[in-house]
Amino acid sequence: MTLTMNPAIDVSASVDYVTPDHKLRCGAPTYEPGGGGINVARAIRRLGGESTAFFPAGGPAGALLGTLLDAEGVPYRTFPIAGWTRENTNITERVTRRQFRFVMPGPTLNEREWQPILDEVGALAPGPRYLVASGSLPPGVPADFYARMARMVARRDIKLVLDASGEPLRRAIPEGVSVLKPSLREFEELTGEEGCEESRLPILARRLIDEGRCEVLILSLGARGVFWMSASERGRLAAPAVPVRSSVGAGDSMVAGVVLSLARGRALADAVRFGVAAGAASVMNPGTELCRAEDVERLYGEVAVVPGSP
Repeated sequence: MTLTMNPAIDVSASVDYVTPDHKLRCGAPTYEPGGGGINVARAIRRLGGESTAFFPAGGPAGALLGTLLDAEGVPYRTFPIAGWTRENTNITERVTRRQFRFVMPGPTLNEREWQPILDEVGALAPGPRYLVASGSLPPGVPADFYARMARMVARRDIKLVLDASGEPLRRAIPEGVSVLKPSLREFEELTGEEGCEESRLPILARRLIDEGRCEVLILSLGARGVFWMSASERGRLAAPAVPVRSSVGAGDSMVAGVVLSLARGRALADAVRFGVAAGAASVMNPGTELCRAEDVERLYGEVAVVPGSP
């Protein structure tokens, strides 16, 4: 299952140029479900798997979110809130192909709205093998929300996959997670080492693993691929060169590929490789369309080990 505390409707459109003080006439917009965990669930569905997306929802955008997920065949469980689910806007310049992403903060949740989500996950019987907690926390949700989630699932032998940032990430790490997927910037913040040289990645990753912060680290390096490590193995993979149409949801597609592969019993090295292929396949599509299974299978064979990597 996936958990998205700050879901969104992603509205994508295009315009020749983004310029100030002018009325910008965009092309026809597309409306897609958004938010980290929701995108992971959508990508898992596209790759032939199934997961249930948990998220709070309110207002017209919240209702639309459910309608869009129904259309994609993604199972979900919503938790009603008084505020309106946010809408994010992604604008692509047709001439330059530059992308502008306008991300809203989301509605404010009170304890009566966010606590039932923790309670529901804790009461699931049977619990999921994997829980993917991904994305930002909306206003009102305490910064230790993911830490509380980590403590709760540890008692139930649920593998927590965490893709977060900032204070919620820093609070959760001391509790220990199964799979941690930070960006390079987030990794540097966690380890206190800015401008981290690639040769230092194994040393710093080993420290996190030895301290019990995570069992597996999958460090996203953007277009350069990933570095990954567990207690017994590590690797450095280069992402295939593909035409880039949108970077929105690429990391979520990668997480989906990794988790689905692990759930199917594939070895960790193969799962990370499949995840890199899923992330690369995602950027080939516009908006938040995410990855296509046929592209992922094709790109899987093009994911290469970086020679001479640490």
